Amino acid sequence: MNPSRALNDAACLLLRLVLAVVFVAHGWQKFYDWTIDGTTERFMEWDVPFPEIAAPAVAVLELVGGGLLGLGVFTRLVALALAGTMIGALVLVHAEQGPFVTEGGYELVAVLAGACVAMALLGPGRVRADRVIARWFASDEDAVVEAAPRGRK
Repeated sequence: MNPSRALNDAACLLLRLVLAVVFVAHGWQKFYDWTIDGTTERFMEWDVPFPEIAAPAVAVLELVGGGLLGLGVFTRLVALALAGTMIGALVLVHAEQGPFVTEGGYELVAVLAGACVAMALLGPGRVRADRVIARWFASDEDAVVEAAPRGRK
C-alpha cells in the first residue's frame, strides 16, 4: 500500500467527518432549535432572498447533506452545494460584520466554504459508503473482476 495514498484517504475521511458534524449540527439547529418558522424569520431579518424557500432548503441541505458527506455519498456534489450555501451566507449575512464569528462575522462560513471546495476537489477518498453501495448493485461478474488483482482478470 502506498503510504501517501493511505494518508490522503485518512485526510479525506477526517475532513468529511468534521464537516459532517458541523453541518448536521447546524441543520439540526434550523429544524429543531430555531424551527423552520424561526429560521425563516431570521432569514427575513438578514434579507436573504426568498426566505420561505431558502430556510427549509438550507436546513435540509445542511442536515441531510451533512450526513451524506459524512458517509461519503455524492461527496463532490454535496460539498459543492454546501460551499455554495456558505458563500451565500458570507456574502448576504456575514461579510459586513467583519471576520470574527463572535461578532457575527465570516470566519466560520469562510472556513466551511473553503473546506467544502477542497472536499469537492479532493473527492471522498477510498473509505466511503458509496463504494460499498456500488458493490451491492454490481453483478457477480463485475464483483469478480473488481476483486481480481490489477493486471489480471
